[in-house]
Amino acid sequence: MGIIISAKVQQKLTDKHSVSRKEVEEAFANRTGKILYDTREEHRTDPPTVWFVAFTNHRRLLKVCFIPKEDGLHIRTAYSANAEELAIYRAKGQPSDF
Repeated sequence: MGIIISAKVQQKLTDKHSVSRKEVEEAFANRTGKILYDTREEHRTDPPTVWFVAFTNHRRLLKVCFIPKEDGLHIRTAYSANAEELAIYRAKGQPSDF
């Protein structure tokens, strides 16, 4: 499955979070933990939004949120993970590298 980033989402990634498509691809390639479901009511989608935290090749820890669909992985957002997200991911995602 390929990574799909709409023009609107790519603009947000670039302008708001300073995240490139390359960094998103690197995070997918470098992921060592599990994929987690976003169960917050305000973020619910059908199919459900899932997320993970992983390093880019330059050791930036990104939280990547996406929706898996038949035609690919639709990116919703990606940004530098904050302390709370890192704590949740360490406990539930069980990454092997941080």
